[in-house]
Amino acid sequence: MARPINLLFIFADQMRGQAMGCAGNPAVSTPNLDRLAAQGVRATNAISSYPVCGPYRASLLTGNHVFRNGMYFNDILLPEHNRCVGSMFSDAGYATGYVGKWHLDGPNRWGFTPPGWRRRGFDDAWAVCNCDHNYFNAFYYTDSPEPIEIDGYEPDHHTDLAMEFIRARRQDPFCLFVSYGTPHNPLVAPEEWIGRYDPTQVPQRPNIEGNHRADIAAYYAMISNLDWNVGRLLQQIDAIGLREDTLVVFTSDHGDMLGSQGQERKQRPWEESILVPFIARGPDLPAGSRTDALLSTVDVLPTVLGLTGVSGPDDMDGIDLSMRLRGEEGPDPESTYIMDVCAAGEALHAGVPEWRGVRTKTHTYAATHDGGWLLYDNERDPYQRHNLIDHPGSRELRASLEAMVDRHRAALQDEFREAAYYLEIAQRAGPKACPSRLEGVTMDDLRKGVTNE
Repeated sequence: MARPINLLFIFADQMRGQAMGCAGNPAVSTPNLDRLAAQGVRATNAISSYPVCGPYRASLLTGNHVFRNGMYFNDILLPEHNRCVGSMFSDAGYATGYVGKWHLDGPNRWGFTPPGWRRRGFDDAWAVCNCDHNYFNAFYYTDSPEPIEIDGYEPDHHTDLAMEFIRARRQDPFCLFVSYGTPHNPLVAPEEWIGRYDPTQVPQRPNIEGNHRADIAAYYAMISNLDWNVGRLLQQIDAIGLREDTLVVFTSDHGDMLGSQGQERKQRPWEESILVPFIARGPDLPAGSRTDALLSTVDVLPTVLGLTGVSGPDDMDGIDLSMRLRGEEGPDPESTYIMDVCAAGEALHAGVPEWRGVRTKTHTYAATHDGGWLLYDNERDPYQRHNLIDHPGSRELRASLEAMVDRHRAALQDEFREAAYYLEIAQRAGPKACPSRLEGVTMDDLRKGVTNE
């Protein structure tokens, strides 16, 4: 009988897909990710369907969009009814572990997640802080409500913990998720990494307004440190003889605008926000290959299940694209649904409204409650500097993309309501499930940028 395939799932926070050498960016040093891509397959159209932390993570772990899993925005509690990837692998006889940022356990970002259903099946090893980005003064919890302080830079320590788990479980099939907080702001790293990039020499993307070189240099320094830690994990897998039995996946929850389009952070439909890295190495995956298949957030779980042979529920929204990663004929989605369901947090303060859209292999389209907003030809205009939404020659194309949005909405029963509807759902769940900054907040408050922060 064949040995079960281990899963090492590594994901960054706020790392955009353009920020790797293997993605054609010579300005950032990522030798380990480049090597991983050379040993496996890279999905060049991996898209964050809801580019913000909590909703992405809920969609990743459940294979369902937020309309089914209920995680409409950050800092709410993922409802109990959701069956998640940890339970799927645990039920299949795997040892399950989770290290790093969680961001699914309600409004207390620094609170303790006790053993039980709130850990979603990651029961054998737990080293987690719900959400904190204080990289030089970090902590985590295991099975005690007493926090364990980290001495040094958080990603390095998370890697140490992950390596300990792999060594301890080398004889057992395992499923380990490693969730790094970097390169999410604040843009800080040890000096040995910061010193590798000269902010006066770092190139900017052509769609950037102003001078963002200092931030880009620090961002790249964090990514290079992250790359080094990924290399340590790969070396550990190889050193104990598990390379042929382990599926390794590297991705990110969303990207970072970093000044492109005059924008910062995420929750935007532009490429710097929605395009994420996705590299997989494992049994039957052709080395050095690429796929242009549209791989949405909700597709990741069914695809991982397809690559490992682990069973999952039949009602996932995502598509199993494992055949495409293997280089075989298989599903080839026409478009992937992208969205910001509830414009709160950074998007709210930047004046970006709720939106729905689609990303195809060639185009991006997004609409707000007021109608069509953005339309780009990503092949002819890769930096998205020419919005074609009102161009007379784009009417037929726009109608086609709008029809795709309508089909996605109908399939998900997404009524594209205003933020107040989703806020009320969270508020009815009570203070343990809803962040205090949104308690009692109305839609009029949101329009004025008023919260309890």
